[in-house]
Amino acid sequence: MLDQFREEVVTKKNKTMENVMMAFANISMVLTGIMAMFMLQTVMMMISTQGFSTGMILSILVTLLLIASAVLLFLFKDRIRTEYEYTFTNGTMDFAQVFNNKKRKALGTMNIRNVEACGLVSSGSFHRYLSTPNVNRLNWFLNRDAELFYFYFVKDSKKTLMVIEPSEEMVSLIRKNVGQGKFQTN
Repeated sequence: MLDQFREEVVTKKNKTMENVMMAFANISMVLTGIMAMFMLQTVMMMISTQGFSTGMILSILVTLLLIASAVLLFLFKDRIRTEYEYTFTNGTMDFAQVFNNKKRKALGTMNIRNVEACGLVSSGSFHRYLSTPNVNRLNWFLNRDAELFYFYFVKDSKKTLMVIEPSEEMVSLIRKNVGQGKFQTN
């Protein structure tokens, strides 16, 4: 028997806003870093010549705020360019989130035979599961206008509704392996 394997990477279709935000984050990071460096130099010079006084507290706080914002921008700017990766292997799906093609965060693994229901988000069954009380919704997609797909499952008495953005080929693989009566169209 041949293995069934399919791997897909979902990216934003319109990357204009993503590119603008990335450029803005890089420019802001550099500018706040430079301003923090000058403020730190000024505060150090004031302390060495005049000694510490309560009037310098505002300058110290502004310096610390600039340093913190530059560091936070450096650490989190990669999250602007987010991709999702879906891997289907013989009835098991792996999900991952990739930041700026550098950092990979595993989201989970699922045997699709364990789902209670699945289907297209445009179907009526999705809204039925969405209105279920205490359901946890996982949105692992990027393009709202795409043909979205959902999985509904219960694990450790916790109801979960996962929404992904697979291709038609992956949907057909899921449909073949999910089990009878679980793929819902109404």
